[in-house]
Amino acid sequence: MTTYLINHLRIPGDVPNSDGLSYLEQVEATVEPFGGKWLSQGVGDVVEGSWEGSVVLMEFPDRKAATDWYSSPAYEAIRPLRINNAISDIILIDSMPPGFTIKAFAQDLRALRKG
Repeated sequence: MTTYLINHLRIPGDVPNSDGLSYLEQVEATVEPFGGKWLSQGVGDVVEGSWEGSVVLMEFPDRKAATDWYSSPAYEAIRPLRINNAISDIILIDSMPPGFTIKAFAQDLRALRKG
């Protein structure tokens, strides 16, 4: 099942410093062996609520590939460049199973509430 990485990214001053740029120049090589790829990156249009900063959306073949990348020696070596120069909230979330509908999900929750 495909796993997505979502990073709510805030860069002080909105422009990466030298260490931040070094991270960007190196991170792609750490992701490639795990089948990761960038799907979207940048500042979005806030249509509801508040959202400072930008979003990074990545895709991995599965949860294992995503967690293996995040804990890989290659990524661990450069992770401090991001952590020390930006604010990130990072989550992993799996894609929906085939045939998923939000209506059926709501009905399942409704049945649990009655139970």
